[in-house]
Amino acid sequence: MKLRMIYEKFKSRISNPEGIYKSYGILIPLVSIEDEIHLLFEVRSENLKTQPGEICFPGGRIENNESPMESAIRETCEELNIEESNIEIIGQTDYIVTPFNLLLYPFVGLINNIKLKDIDFNRDEVESIFTVPLNFFINRNPEAHHIRTTLETSDKFPFSKIQNGKVYNFRTGRYPIYFYEYNKYVIWGITARIVNNLVHILGEDNK
Repeated sequence: MKLRMIYEKFKSRISNPEGIYKSYGILIPLVSIEDEIHLLFEVRSENLKTQPGEICFPGGRIENNESPMESAIRETCEELNIEESNIEIIGQTDYIVTPFNLLLYPFVGLINNIKLKDIDFNRDEVESIFTVPLNFFINRNPEAHHIRTTLETSDKFPFSKIQNGKVYNFRTGRYPIYFYEYNKYVIWGITARIVNNLVHILGEDNK
């Protein structure tokens, strides 16, 4: 390969996480209730194969030729049965890379021109919706726990090719699990992590 070709390859290339990931666009929906900003959450339908009954934000898999923001908007429209014109994107929070080969792109969006009671959400995907005042999260830290992530090798792993063989000191990870409790709801996992990051961003200028 010629040096000129190497230059060309990197000239306009956009960096991505190395490896195989499933990428998802997520919307953090803001709604105004009596002049107070709330976050809107979904309770997933019990009929879903993945995470039935769990609390989440609208979102889903990014399709071919679709940007993360376009995915977040499309999925929100499908799940809440609202129009794209009802969503005003404010900005993007930090994206999340999980140990489970998931790449999540959350966006903050204001739900406009429709009242909460008039949102006729998709019953095939959503069991119910509810809101929590943003200040609830701003004024308290989540309950935090951490799990240890380790590498699991197969019987066919070529230990003979690496230093120290089967006693090689593989690195381990520390994965945070957050919990918020609001009335009867427990908001936890990736959803709570997205909320915690949003609160961190909102408080950055107040340090």
